[in-house]
Amino acid sequence: RGGVDLIQVRERDLPDRELLRVLAEARDVTRRLGIPLVVNDRPDLAVLCGADFVHVGQEDLPVDAARRFGLGVGLSTHAPREIDTAEADYIGVGPVFATPTKEGRPAVGLDLVRYAADNGAHVLNISFGGPGASPATPKSSGLQPCWNRATAAGSLYVRSQPRLPTARGPAPAAPVAGPRWPCCCG
Repeated sequence: RGGVDLIQVRERDLPDRELLRVLAEARDVTRRLGIPLVVNDRPDLAVLCGADFVHVGQEDLPVDAARRFGLGVGLSTHAPREIDTAEADYIGVGPVFATPTKEGRPAVGLDLVRYAADNGAHVLNISFGGPGASPATPKSSGLQPCWNRATAAGSLYVRSQPRLPTARGPAPAAPVAGPRWPCCCG
């Protein structure tokens, strides 16, 4: 597993038939490894492949509508107001730094991550973004109290033994405050 404890599939270019095949393959792998599968934007395909969650953005299907598919729902957030009003099972915060995987989306900075932690948000992931921009450890980022996961979309290379050398950093010396993942994928 190489430290990977969740897979989120974010694919916008494949036709539905091919995407469903990819999702079924991802579900087989995540089931074998005992880790949750999250599908971006497509609750219909998430249900068909047996995913644990669907993740939506601020302009996507509303959380209450996505919830009708019987899945856990995650929501991307980019501002304090979005964090305060989120009714999802978890939120993602970011991107912290500019990234080519989120063209047109300005970086939110570390202050928003701190805001989410200080206000009791259930943050599933922190999207750092940018080539080489990820802080190496929770301690060096100043986020140890709220750090529970970071994404590595732009820097993760598919190979038989995936490794995320800086996405999560070494285990903190003390337990991380707040909810830890997994908790039945919700």
